[in-house]
Amino acid sequence: QVEKRLELVKQVSHSTHKKLTACLQGQQGVDADKRSKKLPLTTLAQCLMEGSAVLGDDSLLGKMLRLCGEVEDKLAQELIHFELQVEKGVIEPLFVLAEVEIPNIQKQRKHLAKLVLDMDSSRTRWQQSAKSSSLASNLQPSGAKADALREEMEEAANRVEICRDQLSADMYNFVAKEVDYANYFQTLIEVQAEYHRKSLALLQNILPQIKAQQEAWMEKPSFGKPLEEHLAVSGREIAFPVEACVTMLLECGMQEEGLFRVAPSASKLKKLKAALDCCVVDVQEYSADPHAIAGALKSYLRELPEPLMTFELYEEWIQASNIQEQEKRLQALWNACEKLPKANYNNIRYLIKFLAKLTEYQDMNKMTPSNVAIVLGPNLLWPQADGNMTEMMTTVSLQIVGIIEPLIQHADWFFPGDIEFNVTGNYGSPMHVNHNANYSSMPSPDMDHADRRQHDQARRPLSVATDNMMLEFYKKDGMGVRVMDTSWVARRGPSGARKASSPAAQPPAPPTELPTTPHSPIPESVDISATPSPTPTSFAFPPATER
Repeated sequence: QVEKRLELVKQVSHSTHKKLTACLQGQQGVDADKRSKKLPLTTLAQCLMEGSAVLGDDSLLGKMLRLCGEVEDKLAQELIHFELQVEKGVIEPLFVLAEVEIPNIQKQRKHLAKLVLDMDSSRTRWQQSAKSSSLASNLQPSGAKADALREEMEEAANRVEICRDQLSADMYNFVAKEVDYANYFQTLIEVQAEYHRKSLALLQNILPQIKAQQEAWMEKPSFGKPLEEHLAVSGREIAFPVEACVTMLLECGMQEEGLFRVAPSASKLKKLKAALDCCVVDVQEYSADPHAIAGALKSYLRELPEPLMTFELYEEWIQASNIQEQEKRLQALWNACEKLPKANYNNIRYLIKFLAKLTEYQDMNKMTPSNVAIVLGPNLLWPQADGNMTEMMTTVSLQIVGIIEPLIQHADWFFPGDIEFNVTGNYGSPMHVNHNANYSSMPSPDMDHADRRQHDQARRPLSVATDNMMLEFYKKDGMGVRVMDTSWVARRGPSGARKASSPAAQPPAPPTELPTTPHSPIPESVDISATPSPTPTSFAFPPATER
């Protein structure tokens, strides 16, 4: 049985030795230093460190290359140590078993067979010598020749006995040492486990450093990223693209006709979005094309993973817009506003305040609250499930217009108090302050419309497309959509004159029968049908200081 297993064990050991040797990445049989130079991980670590030196630690990529290069070098050292252990504890013993120990036993077996043949030959010669004797009796042959043959036969038998004993001992030893041979493979797994534990520890130690470097890096894209993530990373309350675009539009776009409706140049829009993603904006370059700024703002809002007015409150917004009575509808919209998360509330408040300011120039920019709601509303709120675009345009978007328009019309009631639009004082991140900002060449929002047109004529490129189709779509008769009439809104002038005037822009207090929670003034009922709304003089508003 042992003889049969010898050849099988030899074949398995030889094959395993060959495959294990092929797994070694370093050169077998050399010391650690020479092995390290040939290791692919070492080459990779050197490449990463060289790249880090080229890029420098001032860049995020340079820092990442340096950290990864260091850990790859340590992993290479661990791999060398692992391979040396495998070579010493597994590969070499398997080689000895397959190429030395088993072949020796097999040679011993062949030698025994030869000795047995020699013994049989000696016995045959002695027997033939006995037969050729002339003695008639069966007595043992005598004489010198017979004695010599008998001694040769006995010596051969003795050698066979010794060789057989040695072979048996070797075979028994082979059987007894099978536990040791099996231990080679236990050693392999143990060494592998230790190698992987040390490698994992190295990787786990470096990962927090890598994540910390990335989190500390300010230049992170904002388009397409969750609002909370962008605000947390940048340490802001208002999203950078929102503040940058709004602040620039306040300087150069408030009287621009068709703002948010006229489409900008695609290349300009793409460039501005990329610049905003890097948190750097050349204000002078884009002041000549406010449509590109407005387009970038719309793109940011549209590309948010969740709309600014949230999926969670979508049904509540829609239900509020379906309420027929004006006072109750406004109260429901106010309740929904109060339920917005803090980050969303701050940004929608900021944006609505700006849009309300934009509509103050509606005589020049032609952007009434209704028009602004039509072109911007679908970027502030949309349903979570993707549906048919035509159906969405004819139903959902029309309801969204009925939500955004009253927010703009009554911005100071929904979001009381003044607001500072230029929150950070610049259009870049704290690490990238734009020192080239110069607004002296930009017309004031209070400039006369004709003067502003003359000022802009030489520096502003013509817009390439318009969104008149959207406006016409919403204004078609027979759609069954209630759109607030804004004819009662006073055509207000510059902000200075507006502050000096009476607080006629504020809605009146709510009637007593409305619920007291949440406590908030409610505008008087405004007919949103086709009939004109009452003029501002028909409302009795409390002074601004008493709101």
